[in-house]
Amino acid sequence: MEFRPRDYSSEETTYSLPRLRTELHPLAIRPSLIQVDIAGQEKNDFFDPLRGPSGNKEESVGDEEAVQGIETTRGMPSIDDRQLTQLSAKEWASFKRSLAAQRFSVSKTVSISSLSDAIVKGGKGKKLLVEKFVGSFPIVLVTFPEFTYLTRNLAVPEKPTTSLHLDELNDPQKFAEDDVKVITRQEYITRLRELKDEIGRAWRADDRVTSLKLSIKVARLLMDTTVSQFYPALFVLVTDVLDMLGDMVWERIKRRAEYADDGTVICCLQDNFEANDVCPDAKETCYNWFCKIGSIRELLPRIYLELAILHCWRFLDDQPWRNLQRLVMMMRGLADPLASAFCRLYMARCAQKLLPGDTGYLMTCINDLNLILMRIILEKEPMPKNSLDNKKLLISLVEPTIEWIMKCIFKDAHQRRADDIVKELGLERNLSKSSGSVPCISIVLHHLLKELPAESVCSHAFEIVQLIECNKDFSFDQYMNYRLLGLKLCERRPQVDCVDAILGKVFQVTTQYGNLDQYLKVVDAYLDLVLQYQMDNYLTIILDGISTRAFNEVVAENELNSLQSIFIKLLAHFNDLEDAFALNHFVEILDVLYGSSRDVVNMHILDKATKSGYIRDPTTIQLLFEISQALHDGLDFSNIQDDEHQQPARLISRFIRMVDYGTALERQLEFLVECRGAFGRINELKETLVHESNNLAIKAIKDSNKLVSFVKACIAFNEVTIPSVSASFKQINLYLETAEVALQGGLLSHTDGLIDSAVSCLQSLDLTDGSQIPIDIDGILSLVRKLCGLLVIVPGNIKQGVAYFPRSIISLVDSKQWITPKLRIRVFCAIVSLSATLSQNKLPYHSNSREVMTNDVLFFGDPAYYQEFVSISGSVLENVISAVKQEPNLATRGTMALEACNCILSSFKASHEISSICSQLIEIAQSCLNANDKHLRSTVNLMRGQHSTCSTNAPVIAV
Repeated sequence: MEFRPRDYSSEETTYSLPRLRTELHPLAIRPSLIQVDIAGQEKNDFFDPLRGPSGNKEESVGDEEAVQGIETTRGMPSIDDRQLTQLSAKEWASFKRSLAAQRFSVSKTVSISSLSDAIVKGGKGKKLLVEKFVGSFPIVLVTFPEFTYLTRNLAVPEKPTTSLHLDELNDPQKFAEDDVKVITRQEYITRLRELKDEIGRAWRADDRVTSLKLSIKVARLLMDTTVSQFYPALFVLVTDVLDMLGDMVWERIKRRAEYADDGTVICCLQDNFEANDVCPDAKETCYNWFCKIGSIRELLPRIYLELAILHCWRFLDDQPWRNLQRLVMMMRGLADPLASAFCRLYMARCAQKLLPGDTGYLMTCINDLNLILMRIILEKEPMPKNSLDNKKLLISLVEPTIEWIMKCIFKDAHQRRADDIVKELGLERNLSKSSGSVPCISIVLHHLLKELPAESVCSHAFEIVQLIECNKDFSFDQYMNYRLLGLKLCERRPQVDCVDAILGKVFQVTTQYGNLDQYLKVVDAYLDLVLQYQMDNYLTIILDGISTRAFNEVVAENELNSLQSIFIKLLAHFNDLEDAFALNHFVEILDVLYGSSRDVVNMHILDKATKSGYIRDPTTIQLLFEISQALHDGLDFSNIQDDEHQQPARLISRFIRMVDYGTALERQLEFLVECRGAFGRINELKETLVHESNNLAIKAIKDSNKLVSFVKACIAFNEVTIPSVSASFKQINLYLETAEVALQGGLLSHTDGLIDSAVSCLQSLDLTDGSQIPIDIDGILSLVRKLCGLLVIVPGNIKQGVAYFPRSIISLVDSKQWITPKLRIRVFCAIVSLSATLSQNKLPYHSNSREVMTNDVLFFGDPAYYQEFVSISGSVLENVISAVKQEPNLATRGTMALEACNCILSSFKASHEISSICSQLIEIAQSCLNANDKHLRSTVNLMRGQHSTCSTNAPVIAV
């Protein structure tokens, strides 16, 4: 066998494409292309992402936008209105879930009125052997997991609630007495569901009187507020039953309007029908239902039942919402604040089905609730029920009703409408301290601010500040209203003079807060305004205030969240990280943070630092190093594969890459050593350290003034660091990269040692340990080819032999059981190509180091050197055919045979031996592939071309 001689320079000239200098980038926009696209713009079936948007493009108005503002001529809900109702139904379902999630207080024992007989009479309970009575009245005990409440039997006279409260307080033990029935919370809910089913069954049996009576009993449950913590959940359960009744009544009346008694179709009511479209019989039925409900003696059940069928007014009146104001006036007769509030909540929900044009009834509801709660706050009777804790509990229970009604008021309200609402609520009146009156209490103000559009808040900002300043009642924390105002103002950009006046008022109050949490929540809300308008005086006040309040204190979890938000806003505002570090108390406050909040802020600092260019200031480097160390120490290395834990590792690695000590390369290497000691548990970081060390070595090599000892120090640093990298594949890559650097520096002994380490690491791979990890064939092949490419310019070692490393690779292929036939064939081809390249009189590329003499210089004309690589190739060719035949997949076997054949034909001169081997390979390929395969045909043609130069006794290939 004899290798083909190659002239790499002439081959490059022959096969390279001609190159022409261009003035424009090939992907740049050309005027001619723009004209062509504009001319054919009508098709508009392709969008070029590299081309900017056309300036002539007309903005189209969508159908939805055109529909908005068009009112239906008949005054009934349009399609958009129905969609809004559906959306409201989803919001209501979510809101009810939050109400039902209310928990019971611990060890709470209170009495329930006799109106709970609907639950008790039908409930299944466990009888307890107890003898005593409360006064002269038997008591039925209903027990929930967290508390116990009492209800009296209907057969006995009622006792005032206050008396029962006093009896309970005087002798709590007598409430666990004889003849007691125990009912769990789930049993209570189950009983209500049974009642709901009974109502449905009676209705389907045409017994609508029973359905109505049972519904009245269910509605009466809402008259009992003695177990106030359970009331929101009870409200949800009861209103579900009432909603079912309302839907059944609606369907019955609608059916009577559309069908006669004999089933004849009278008409088909559209969604936007009018009262005139309804027949008299249906109207009479509808009116009869309202009369029956109007005859209920108790006010609360009467209101709830009418609200349940409120939408049925559409059968009688084209403007059914006119009944809302009447119902609002009726609700003023409800004495209990909790029952009154939730009744108004149900009205706000039911009224949405009517889609009324104005929200006057809701405004009245809010004003009434505001007045009721104000009286509760100001009430000073020395009764247990009027204690501060009881008042706060009541207000917390009423709060959801205020929240929902406010949402209904401001739903889809534009700024002009919102301004009118503000006027109706009386918030534009003179709010001077001398007036002595406040339009609304704090909790109402809070939900008003929450729903008020940001534009309206900005236009009424100063009045709102005055209003918050006057509101100091316990219904809601004042600082939370200040915070909410700040968040609303940050959504828009008010005028500078307005902002300065508002901030002056707010900080005049907040500086008096001694509580760190309250102070942080307020200043965090206004920090965006301070930064946007560059009000450095207020920024100084904020940081001074935080430092003073956080000094020598352990910051709580909720305070950490506020501090985290403040730091993130500061870091986002300053373009230069050093400007943020220069702020008063910045680093001092940063030290107060701990836990996940500290990690989040540290990551933002590192992200900011590494995006601003190279970091050269020693003080900044030291601070960022400490920040990185704190971030590293907080990592959970058992979950380091999670993306949440990989992000800190990536930021630390990027920080190390961005540190630049300039010409002080020794200091840069010392920094890498420090990083290895501080961040040694991050594998990604170790790779970064090796890469950076190699970069330093290359810098030193380019600078002729640098000593070789520094390059040796970098190589030594890598030789110590690489073995600690856990992944073997990454180790091999790092060894080969460092070997290239050592070769560039003329360090041949280090180069040989690093390549030997790479080969040893490759030999130590064991993928047959039962771990079920798929073999990375392409990865191993890539490493082998990379190693062969490096060996082209590495001088052969006379002591070990010039073919020491290629023989080591062959030994690896022969010794490992996990080597697949496909991998073995391609490694054989790489060895053959390497041998053919090293046998050339001039190599295709050389080392840049003048100290390195490549093989074409060291062994030029040496027949032993040439024969060594012929011998290696011969041993490979002996095994290549058997390796191809071992491939189980036919298509892959044919492709591998062609790859091996092409490699052999391009590496050796034509000869009988070569022709025999290639003929066998082509025969294998012909048996596995289609005869028209292009790869097969081109390989046969190449074989024939070389066959013509051989003896006539060579085998003939036919396709």
